[in-house]
Amino acid sequence: MSKVVTFGEIMLRLSTEKYLRFSQSKNFSATYGGGEFNVAVSLANYGIDAEFVTRLPENEIGECALKEMRKMKVNTQNVIFGGDRLGIYFLETGSGNRGSNVVYDRANSAIASIERGTFDWEKIFEGKTWFHFSGITAAISENAAEECLMAIKTAHKLGLTISCDLNYRSKLWKYGKQPSEVMPEMLSYCNVILGDIDTANFMLGMEKVDPDYTDEIALKGFYSKLFEKCPNLKIAATTLRYSVSASHQRIGGILYDGKSIYEAVVKEVTPVVDRVGTGDAFMGGLVYSLISTPENLQRNIDFAVAACCLKHTIVGDYNLATLQEIENIVNGDSSGKVSR
Repeated sequence: MSKVVTFGEIMLRLSTEKYLRFSQSKNFSATYGGGEFNVAVSLANYGIDAEFVTRLPENEIGECALKEMRKMKVNTQNVIFGGDRLGIYFLETGSGNRGSNVVYDRANSAIASIERGTFDWEKIFEGKTWFHFSGITAAISENAAEECLMAIKTAHKLGLTISCDLNYRSKLWKYGKQPSEVMPEMLSYCNVILGDIDTANFMLGMEKVDPDYTDEIALKGFYSKLFEKCPNLKIAATTLRYSVSASHQRIGGILYDGKSIYEAVVKEVTPVVDRVGTGDAFMGGLVYSLISTPENLQRNIDFAVAACCLKHTIVGDYNLATLQEIENIVNGDSSGKVSR
């Protein structure tokens, strides 16, 4: 039985209601979320034994975050307390031609201020099979990046499968290092990487490209360079998202295993309810499918895209779609008819 560990930051999410702008809002809806935690929630929702490792402030807000993790059936046995505060992000949800906007308030958060060696990764990884992180954790602070690298090296030594969602956030990376100085060593251990080709090139310090995702020969060339830079890589995947408007998205995906390209059919999603966490839903779907049906790569990318599509219809950071709902999309049923 597969057991997955994810590592990162959980934040308090404060969202404007009814598509109001920040300047119009008198009330904010409070929920929780964060890249790696969102993936753990997806996996737990699909029946996978998923654990989230993080550090929380020892106050009422930290306790609320811990209760949220347990409510979502995510294992919390290695969550520790310390630091001064929980990170916060404010979300202004867009509509029509107005995109959403995120404002971070996460400086000096509990996870950002951890010291190297805070977690006993050898102990945490006992009996585990998969470790997942993202570029967000590496961007939070130099301390968080160093701790994440320790986790990656330990997971590699113990033979866990390692996955990463590149998740470049331009509003982070404020501690004096560029992604190309931090991410290459981390990615060199990864077996599964999710991210746009241009983001991968940027993080690995390679020449910036503007890939044509319809050109299979060119795609194989781009992905081959990624495989050369990342000697442990087995699977590279990319989410294809075409924004018609804030409330209308077209979603597809590509997977490459070092030999062949597997492409999911692009699906229309409208109206979009919440775009936040959709990439994490894709990642959660991909990890689940690689675990459950590792031999069927076409199904893997189809499942990830279907999970991503359904998350667009769910408010909040987490994908709460059921396996059956995702299977319906994979099998071509996008009717959304009432279940009676």
